[in-house]
Order: sequence, then structure tokens, then C-alpha cells
Amino acid sequence: MMGRQVAQGALFYGFQLDDHVPAGHLLRRIDGLLDFGFVREALAASYSTSGRPSIDPELMLRMLLIGYLFGIRSERRLCEEVHLNLAYRWFCRLDLADRVPDHSTFSKNRHGRFRACDLHRLLFEQVVARCAAAGLVAGRDLAVDGSTIMADASREKRLKGADAADELRAGESISRPVAEYLAALDAALPPNPDEPVSVDPTSISPTDPQAALTCKHGPARYAYAINPLLDLDTDCILDVEATPARFAAEVAATRTLVSRAGIRLGIEPASLSADKAYGSGPLLGWLIDRNITPYIPVIDRTRQRDAFFTRDAFRYDREVDAYRCPADKLLGYCGTNRTKQVRVYRSRPADCAACELKPQCTIGPKRGVTRLVNEEARDTVRALAGTDAYVHARRRRQRIERVFGHLKRNLGLRTLKLRGLVGAAEEFTMAAAAYNLQLLARQAAPA
Repeated sequence: MMGRQVAQGALFYGFQLDDHVPAGHLLRRIDGLLDFGFVREALAASYSTSGRPSIDPELMLRMLLIGYLFGIRSERRLCEEVHLNLAYRWFCRLDLADRVPDHSTFSKNRHGRFRACDLHRLLFEQVVARCAAAGLVAGRDLAVDGSTIMADASREKRLKGADAADELRAGESISRPVAEYLAALDAALPPNPDEPVSVDPTSISPTDPQAALTCKHGPARYAYAINPLLDLDTDCILDVEATPARFAAEVAATRTLVSRAGIRLGIEPASLSADKAYGSGPLLGWLIDRNITPYIPVIDRTRQRDAFFTRDAFRYDREVDAYRCPADKLLGYCGTNRTKQVRVYRSRPADCAACELKPQCTIGPKRGVTRLVNEEARDTVRALAGTDAYVHARRRRQRIERVFGHLKRNLGLRTLKLRGLVGAAEEFTMAAAAYNLQLLARQAAPA
């Protein structure tokens, strides 16, 4: 006889959410690893002891974390999923009869109280501290790289870089991302004479002015770069930094990441691996000064001259700080170009006038050769290339590409939903925290 399922409402239910969340569920494993007590401490000054109770900030942070753990990018959809999913309700400490906060609540708190105390950075640091306690922070061999994440800005709307600030200030209303951009311009520090001069962007988005126009993945799009500092022994993200999608900004972020990891985690790495975009003389010299071996290919443009002798034909004499040309004549030091970060050496016109090799060397009255300020650091790194340690480190560096793949494919971090550099930093920090929690959960209780 065929049965028929008929729904009959019961008067009483004996139902416990805890009984319906499997022991091996990711959220159950994470719940036992992370303490959210820091939330109330960080936000204590933002709430009154009297009046109507507000929505628990811990509940909102738990919901946001679920969104990043399971790639739920829309906050409206996140609220729907928490309302329907029993495991999500259990992790958020919501009973069956409890209402889920409205999606608009997240925007009000995210741009207010949460951002004021940098709550997302505090969460990330709590996760990294828990990883360190579990032995997932070796801190010896590190890697850094940048990957572009598209901004929430149309590439069709552009302002000329030179006139953008004035046009944005003249607008009838100023959005939050524009206000942050203008505030950053007003607070900008004077240029450091020891650093290369930054180039102003040719175009700026009126929607998200801090995003950079990039052609890295096809047609030009406004984007930010996520820059993680990865522990190559454990695949744990030790720190993360958000920058506009420009190579110069990504390289500068490396110093911030390494320095901050040393201050907050007490890490003194032995090596740092990166791709060729990071092989500039200033960064290599900065790493070597801190006893960090850079396994990074050196950026070298000395051979980009076909008609005449390249710089390789000139021998540097360290004792007299001068170069010797193929005819064994001295090219003396005559000054430093701070803009290009090079020391300039030139020959004497009399030596060049009587030289038989002049047609192969120069068409001017004298020949000049430049030497980067950090050329010694570059020579040190060149000597590492080809060694077993260098080859091994270059192979291990590819592990960071898997991290980018996981963040984009599994956590849905392909396009940002928040605007501005602060919004990008918040999203990258939360995604990195979710990644580390998944890593920690697998290590603590393999599925």
C-alpha cells in the first residue's frame, strides 16, 4: 500500500538546534576555536548603559563571518540564508523564534561603530593569534604577492587625474568614498627624497576615486590589489594589506606587511619570496638590511641598448667609486638623481675624443653610465640566482597562487561590494580571517 505524507501541526515540539548541527560541520569546529569576547570590549564606548537594547554587535560580526566563509556576497541574501539555515542560526546564537536583523543594519554599523574601532582588523588579529597558538605560524620563510580585485566602479565614468580633486570638491554632494579620497589627499605626507617619485594617475573614477585603472586581466577596469603575507611552511596568512591596483603601491605594501608582522607577531623571517615585480633595488636593499634573504628576481634594464656598449661593458671600481670603460678610462661620479634613484658617472670629453672605440660607445662628447643607489643589494641577489635554495624558494612561492584561487573561487572575492580603500581593506581582512579559520579548522579536526 502506498503511503502519503501529510503535514500535521503539533502542539508542542521538543527541538534543539544543537542536535541538528553535525559534529564535523565547519561552523561547529570554528565555534570552538574562536572567542568573540573582544567584540564587546572594543565597542564598549559606543553603547549606552540605559535605553532600548540594540542588536548585539557580536551577532552581526558572526553573520558577516558566515558570509565570507561561504561566499555569500549579498547582505540581503545573507539575512535570508541565516533565517533558513539551522547551522547558521546555531552559530549566530539565534533560536528558531528569534528574528534576523535587517540587511540595512550592517551598513549603518559597518560604516560607523565597526570602522571606528577597526573591528575587522581586531577579528583578523584574533584569528592569527589562535593560529599561532595552534602552531600554524612558523614565521621563517614568507612570501608576498598582489592580486587584483575589481572595484564597484564603472570604467566608462572617468575624470582626468589632474582636475579630478577640484571637480569632486565642486560636486553638489560628496559620497563617503569621495570624502575619504579627498581627506587622504589633504593628509598626504611630503614625498620622501629616498623613494622614487610616484606618478599621478591619468584618470580617476568619480564613484571610487581611490581605485586604480588596470588592464591586467583584459579591458581596463578600476580595481584594488589584495596583498597577503603568507607563511610558506603552513599556508597561513600572517597579514594582509589593501592598495590601489598599481605595482608601485603593491611593492610599498611589502614593507608595511613585514614591519607589522615583526611588531605584532614578533616574527623575524629568514627569507621572503616574491615575483619579479618586487625586484627593485630599494626593496631588496631594505630586506637585506634586516637580514632577510630576498628570493626575488632582479629587475634589470641594463641591456636595453643595442647600438652601443651596454653598462655590462663597463667595470665598476669600488675603491675609487668609478667605472672603467672598455678602453680602461675612468668615468667619475658626478651626482645622484633622486627621482630615478641612480648615481651618475661620466667620462671626460678629452678621453672620448681620442678614443678609437667611440663609434661603438656614444655619439656625444662624453659617455655616461648610471648605477642604482641599491646596486650592491641587487648584486647580492643576483649571486643567489641558480642556487638550490633560490630554486626551492621560487618553487614554493607558487603556493600563494593557490591562496588567491581559494579566495576568489571558494570565498567569492572577485568583485568588491564596498567602495574606497578602507572598504577594500575591510573586505580583504575579513576574507583573510575566513581563510585562516578554515585552515585552522582543518588542522584542529580534519573533516
